[in-house]
Amino acid sequence: MDTKIGSIDTCKAPNSDMCCPANGAVSAIQSSPVAPTPVINPSDSTLGRHIARRLVQVGVTDVFTVPGDFNLTLLDHLIAEPGLTNVGCCNELNAGYAADGYARSRGVGACVVTFTVGGLSVLNAIAGAYSENLPVICIVGGPNSNDYGTNRILHHTIGLPDFSQELRCFQTVTCYQAVVNNLEDAHEQIDTAISTALKESKPVYISISCNLPAIPHPTFSREPVPFSLSPKLSNKMGLEAAVEAAAAFLNKAVKPVLVGGPKLRSANASEAFVELADACGYPLAIMPSAKGLVPEHHPRFIGTYWGAVSTPFCSEIVESADAYLFAGPIFNDYSSVGYSLLLKKEKAIIVQPDRVVIGNGPAFGCILMKDFFRALAKRLQLNSTAFDNYQRIFVPEGQPLKGELNEPLRVNVMFQHIQNMLSGETAVIAETGDSWFNCQKLRLPRGCGYEFQMQYGSIGWSVGATLGYAQAVPEKRVIAFIGDGSFQVTAQDVSTMLRCKQKSIIFLINNGGYTIEVEIHDGPYNVIKNWNYTGLVEAIHNGEGKCWTAKVHNEEQLIDAIQNATGPKKDCLCFIEVILHKDDTSKELLEWGSRVSAANSRPPNPQ
Repeated sequence: MDTKIGSIDTCKAPNSDMCCPANGAVSAIQSSPVAPTPVINPSDSTLGRHIARRLVQVGVTDVFTVPGDFNLTLLDHLIAEPGLTNVGCCNELNAGYAADGYARSRGVGACVVTFTVGGLSVLNAIAGAYSENLPVICIVGGPNSNDYGTNRILHHTIGLPDFSQELRCFQTVTCYQAVVNNLEDAHEQIDTAISTALKESKPVYISISCNLPAIPHPTFSREPVPFSLSPKLSNKMGLEAAVEAAAAFLNKAVKPVLVGGPKLRSANASEAFVELADACGYPLAIMPSAKGLVPEHHPRFIGTYWGAVSTPFCSEIVESADAYLFAGPIFNDYSSVGYSLLLKKEKAIIVQPDRVVIGNGPAFGCILMKDFFRALAKRLQLNSTAFDNYQRIFVPEGQPLKGELNEPLRVNVMFQHIQNMLSGETAVIAETGDSWFNCQKLRLPRGCGYEFQMQYGSIGWSVGATLGYAQAVPEKRVIAFIGDGSFQVTAQDVSTMLRCKQKSIIFLINNGGYTIEVEIHDGPYNVIKNWNYTGLVEAIHNGEGKCWTAKVHNEEQLIDAIQNATGPKKDCLCFIEVILHKDDTSKELLEWGSRVSAANSRPPNPQ
């Protein structure tokens, strides 16, 4: 690792023939002489202030919290840190989703909840962050240290004298767990947890006994020494062998292509991947979950490869290629459209963050993705054959049929207007549902952010994620697309957006139910109670903060709403409810839904 995360310096170690292990202790003291660090006021030399300083050091300036009696003292000390802002959320699930959205932009996020009732509530969001390879530091205020090892039954538990239920739940969805119930090793446990989150790009769990945050301790009496992350280094010989084998594989191909996947983020390899594309001349596509990780203004970008629901002409180029390199892919039933991709393993080079597999073999381990791409770029012959073929067959998309005056708004007309809103000063958040498919077709201008949660696909994620992302990058205006069903799960934290003076634009897609589920398998359970959504947001607003709402039924009203949101109401949180027919979906969702349904309904294999 050769980047800086926050103010943590990463090691600049010499080249090594061995790849550093994923886990490792924090190197707290550097080998060179360090100037004496200033002594901290005794009232500030506490565990609570130490963890606050460590969060600021790694780049966390906002922490998403829900108070509870086990974390109140800890919150006092976090709030006392000048570089840290407390963002109080309406519930723990949204606090976790907000930390997820924050981590997507800042590289790391944090949330603080209370023991068990808060921990198990935030657990779903932490599981989502784990699936998306996001370093989220989940801090829980735990029981009094004197209660460990006793036979006492505490509140906020399931009524047994065993405090490990929460820990056991988190063990499967975090890469490291620290239970801090004494001050002697608190410093080491906290530092190891934070560094592991950054190195693994996964969430971690830290439990802090409720009676410890305010107690001064000698280990916190000085400014913390900046700690260094042990670098991950490619195995030099393995890298050379992998590059040689990959170059031979690709240079003999007639129509090779490149496809970016979601693990480009955790591998910090997007830039190196683009350098590879620049050098080789191959067409450049992305998997749906990698949208936003590869620049779409690249001259050889051909769109999203998503099997039968790909960008027009993209799947034809990818699936007809005689060699394809996938960078950090995740092939699940959603991304493979019910396992219907027409790909062959023997034609593929699969590059994961620290592993390369070429066809049916060989495989090379302990090789960092970005090192591999940069070395491979120097070995590939220029080959534009596949991109030339794409240009021959490409036909620009047609325009939606022109509607009559005051005709009910259609979704394809709506997203024509959305496209014109995008710039380098905006970011798109797409909720699970038809917004996946409609937003996937947006062409992102240079610098425009894009986020959605494809692997975990938890409806309601986008409300908290919008809160967190907007808090992390206030210079960008977030444009969120949220279905009515999803909004009903997590609507409360529009309140927090208003308290934080955010200026996001939320398009509430009201089509009367869980449309994505309808297209997989319909039933009465997919119909939900309709709300007066603009009325709800106005009630949440309650005259405090800047908020503007609109209800849109046709194209003329949509144009007017967009003009208001981007003009006179640009300093407001804008909530635009868009009324659409319940069966007005993208053609991609119809195709995708039928294929996923077929995959879900496969009969058991014969015994």
